[in-house]
Amino acid sequence: MKTHHLLFSATLSVLLFSCVSSKQFKAEEAKVADLNKKYSDLQNTLKGCENDKSLLMRDKAGLESQVNALNDKVTFLKENNSQTIKSLQDMSVISSQQAESIKKSMENIGAKDAYIQTLQTEMSRKDSLNMALVMNLKGAIGNMEDKDINIKVDKGVVFIDISDKLLFKSGSYDVTDHAKEVLGKVAMVLKNQPDIEYMVEGHTDDAPFSKGVLVDNWDLSVKRATSVVRILQKQYGMDPKKIAAAGRAEFVPVAPNNTPEGKATNRRTRIVILPQLDQFFNLLEPKKG
Repeated sequence: MKTHHLLFSATLSVLLFSCVSSKQFKAEEAKVADLNKKYSDLQNTLKGCENDKSLLMRDKAGLESQVNALNDKVTFLKENNSQTIKSLQDMSVISSQQAESIKKSMENIGAKDAYIQTLQTEMSRKDSLNMALVMNLKGAIGNMEDKDINIKVDKGVVFIDISDKLLFKSGSYDVTDHAKEVLGKVAMVLKNQPDIEYMVEGHTDDAPFSKGVLVDNWDLSVKRATSVVRILQKQYGMDPKKIAAAGRAEFVPVAPNNTPEGKATNRRTRIVILPQLDQFFNLLEPKKG
């Protein structure tokens, strides 16, 4: 009897040990799966950032090509400046006063050369700021596999496209609770850019729409834009002086409206990071001396 008791105890110990080991194994498996998912998410985010960087580098290369062409013209004019004036004076074609006037004009070319360099520096700085903003937005929103959110840079302007499937119920302009969370993450990043202004644009597909006080897609797109603006202002504290709301109806599509997928893509709300045109025009103004 004692022998049977000992065998039972040993068997029970083995079973308990196997059970605990199985639980530990499953827990470790879950940790590995979670780490693999996080790694995949990071890879997708990195891929999106690399695409944005490629677009910025392409725009920058085009601008640099234009600047280099202008610099070549400036260099050519500088090299021929003194020789041209001397030749004209020797031929008595122009007076000394006229020669001095031409000389001053040529000196202005040097100032314009410096101005071109300043513009180039500002454009490079703006490209860097846009890339940092895009990376911060993608980092705040998180899983960029979600096709309902798209952040991109096009011709130096940052766009945040959010599908209406995420933001609103069909035919409604009331923002969903899940969309409010997404808008909160966007607002958290944008509030750290106090000198930037924004425009919230509502877009629809080309299906005719009329409901209650809403006459057509113009009304629907405007109401959806203002609904998003109110959330950004009242719930997340964004400065209303820095935000504009606009409705574009169905007239600025990004996909053909002849398929359900195309229509879904066109039904979106876009947050546009507006270019700082006042700062650009300040560069164009003549310096007071």
